[in-house]
Amino acid sequence: MKLTNFETMDAVMLMSIVNMKIRDEFGDLDNLVKYYEIDKAQLIARLASAGFDYLPETKQFR
Repeated sequence: MKLTNFETMDAVMLMSIVNMKIRDEFGDLDNLVKYYEIDKAQLIARLASAGFDYLPETKQFR
């Protein structure tokens, strides 16, 4: 699944996909945003607007 359309995706689905990709493929958020060439701050803001915060110590959104 491409994340280039993250701004219009359902926020719960986006959070789930991002967490899965960090866990299974990328190891951390920085590698994920670099691979998909998306703005990290925009992704964090998009998920924060839906009530999800990024927790760097667990490398996931909650």
